[in-house]
Amino acid sequence: MSGRPIDLNDAHATVDLFESAAEAMRSAQHRRDSIVELPSDGRLLITGDLHDHLDHWYRILHLARLDEDPTRHVVLQELIHGDRLLNGMDFSYRMLGRVAELVLAHPDQVHVILGNHELSQLTRRAVSKGAGNNVELFQDAVDWVFGDDADDVTAAIESFIAAMPLAVRTAGGLLCTHSLPAADRMGGFEPEILERTLEPIDYEGSGSSIYLLTWGRRHEPDQLDALADRWGVKTFCIGHQSVPEGIRRDGPRLVAINSDKVNGMVIDWPLDREPEPEALIEASIHLQSITTGPRGAM
Repeated sequence: MSGRPIDLNDAHATVDLFESAAEAMRSAQHRRDSIVELPSDGRLLITGDLHDHLDHWYRILHLARLDEDPTRHVVLQELIHGDRLLNGMDFSYRMLGRVAELVLAHPDQVHVILGNHELSQLTRRAVSKGAGNNVELFQDAVDWVFGDDADDVTAAIESFIAAMPLAVRTAGGLLCTHSLPAADRMGGFEPEILERTLEPIDYEGSGSSIYLLTWGRRHEPDQLDALADRWGVKTFCIGHQSVPEGIRRDGPRLVAINSDKVNGMVIDWPLDREPEPEALIEASIHLQSITTGPRGAM
């Protein structure tokens, strides 16, 4: 990423950043309604939940190498709501801002899929990483930094979150989503949610398809077979799960990955390859093994 970073304490610059990045995501080359459809050439760096882990963010930037090759892509998810507070506030809006800058620098290569914590921030549904209600703690930081302009910044952040796609699908048959519906709640899930433009009402309520997609746990093989057939994919890669080892196979079609813990992992995947869970695990990289200098430079 080049150029001077935007001042994320300046309300007008921050509002413009989030609004511009939201439009860039919606109009990106590979965006189709609420899904991103990637071509068969190039590589995809798949990350799991980040939760404002700044050190791992710089390592991810180094591995993504977006400036070097326009056929390289990165999937990012669950950016906000870390467990480290400053003066009792959650300043992870700044991580959201860093990602918005990356979107503007590489709009056709950076794919930020919606996670349950971003959904919670958008809908004001309480969620915690262990330090209290992060939705309120996040808003406290925005209010403290921006004062009278906080409402404008909040609205711009919400427009950025609402512009995030729900999934990224590769030509080889891999689907990246933050999670998948729980097996026992499939009756209320609308698979077509990936195939149409989203409306504000789609985000509301614990029974909405977006809520089920981003919050779901406890998946079953038969359920995943049905979703794979419906969506034309072979294997799913999700975040959201507790994965102390960084990456894990959960059945014949599912891989779960995490990027914010000490064992945080990413997957460097060739887009023309048919995804097998074991191959995805073999392609994973331990983030702590990557050595970078200040701000991610070698």
